[in-house]
Amino acid sequence: MWRNPSHPDRPLHAVVRPAGPELFAAIRAALSGEGPAVLPLTPGQDGSAVAALRPTHVDGEPRDGGQGVPPDVAVVIATSGSTGTPKGVMLSATALRASAASSLRRLGAVKGERWLCCLPVSHVSGLQVLVRAMLAETEPILHERFDPRAVLDSGADHVSMVPTQLHRLVELGADLSGFRTILLGGAAPRPGLLDEARELGASVVTTYGMSETCGGCVYDGRPLDHVDVKIGDDGLIRVSGPVLFSGYRSGGAAPFDGGWFVTSDLGELSGGQLRVLGRADDVINTGGEKVVAGAVAAVLSRHPAIADVAVVGLPDPEWGEAVVAAVVPADPVNPPTLAQVRAYCADRLPPYAAPRDLRLLSRLPLLPNGKPDLVRLKSGT
Repeated sequence: MWRNPSHPDRPLHAVVRPAGPELFAAIRAALSGEGPAVLPLTPGQDGSAVAALRPTHVDGEPRDGGQGVPPDVAVVIATSGSTGTPKGVMLSATALRASAASSLRRLGAVKGERWLCCLPVSHVSGLQVLVRAMLAETEPILHERFDPRAVLDSGADHVSMVPTQLHRLVELGADLSGFRTILLGGAAPRPGLLDEARELGASVVTTYGMSETCGGCVYDGRPLDHVDVKIGDDGLIRVSGPVLFSGYRSGGAAPFDGGWFVTSDLGELSGGQLRVLGRADDVINTGGEKVVAGAVAAVLSRHPAIADVAVVGLPDPEWGEAVVAAVVPADPVNPPTLAQVRAYCADRLPPYAAPRDLRLLSRLPLLPNGKPDLVRLKSGT
């Protein structure tokens, strides 16, 4: 047992390696209380995360200056860092189990069914695949990296993935009916992707959540059991329930409003169905008007000449910020022009929301969790 009455804090062990049996064993011990808390990191991620999150050990070796975590914390997840320095999201075994149990109930998943983990366990989406496997009393199928053919041949009943991965399976025209469930999260799927996947036999469930909610807590727009969602007067999505995190390891106080966690996402509720509009910190102030970058990207993604797109605000001497579209053309030989994109937006968006600049890319820079790397897009690197 890790407990030591003279040291009330629980040791925090950073485990720097891809998904595998040893990492699964460490996480299982952490959730059972038989081992220290775990900070899962992928190789190459460990430098800045170790410095910022101060684990007591790194791959079993004591580290000078490390600090433990509160006794109830089982896992610390380093945030993606899409808009700044990663913070450590502290998750209790109780919250992780509550999330996994609600997920299994909603999906109708039963004991003995196999789960495939082809996402980094350093992100909550990969971690929760392991927790669901634990509750299903099975060993997870662990892939160190995403390989479409290996995924198709895995024999798994359930899998969690990001839209980029599902897109690669759809490109193969593969039979996807072998999976009882494909949980899809991390980013909004491109238009048509869900229909294409379902035509190939896929049973896709879209998810919304984040590290602070132990991963997906809203499935196909509806909250999991015991999870409540509401929209505040500021338009931000708020979440309550047993799946919430215990606080941040670093980076300041957690944004709570009473018992509600205040997310950074704008949304709306209609008939109990949640629609996510985009991140509040992606709101672009241009010429005195506010533009939700995600809403513009959603419109542009339906343009027939655009295969992938992200929208950012960049400093502009006239407008304060200019709406800029980073576009991957469907046909690199015949890419869309700025004039064509603005014309497409004319009857779909307010005039001030149409992009004022267009950047053509061969592919969008992505974070390991499949989301566009906004820092790189804004810096032009």
